[in-house]
Amino acid sequence: MGNDLVQQQLSFTIKQLERAAEEIRSFLNSTTLESIVQEGESNSKGDYTDILDQLRRILVFFDDGRESGYLLLRSETFRKSAAEKTLYWIFHQCIEEFFQPKLDVWYEDSRAAYTGKNAIQFRVPVSEQLKGLVKTIEGPLQEVREELEYYETDYRTKMRQRENEY
Repeated sequence: MGNDLVQQQLSFTIKQLERAAEEIRSFLNSTTLESIVQEGESNSKGDYTDILDQLRRILVFFDDGRESGYLLLRSETFRKSAAEKTLYWIFHQCIEEFFQPKLDVWYEDSRAAYTGKNAIQFRVPVSEQLKGLVKTIEGPLQEVREELEYYETDYRTKMRQRENEY
């Protein structure tokens, strides 16, 4: 891939991460555990604590990925290999973490593409506010995911080739 294409891809990805991070940050800054428990259908604070912890975890990854991308875009000379490595990291740590969270508080319904519904399904009943947050960021992150799947295979191929050279 040419420098311009990688640079455009990085810029697009950073913008999407920034939008998603702002949505999550706004939600976390205006929501308390008690308000989520009251609005939700589950009485278990532990379920909602895990959801909020997962959102915080994702927010940290989004901010790290965004910051790394901005540093590369602002540097005097664009370093294509560093940008590709950053996009690979963003794919795994940000996008895949959203769709397959470590804390397993939601899951991706693979049939969603056929039904026209949102792919993210919570493991416990949650408030409309929380569903709305995930719905808002799911689409843009799905776009990024589709765009960055290339780096998943391309980066691994390059790493294997380098290993074979030694």
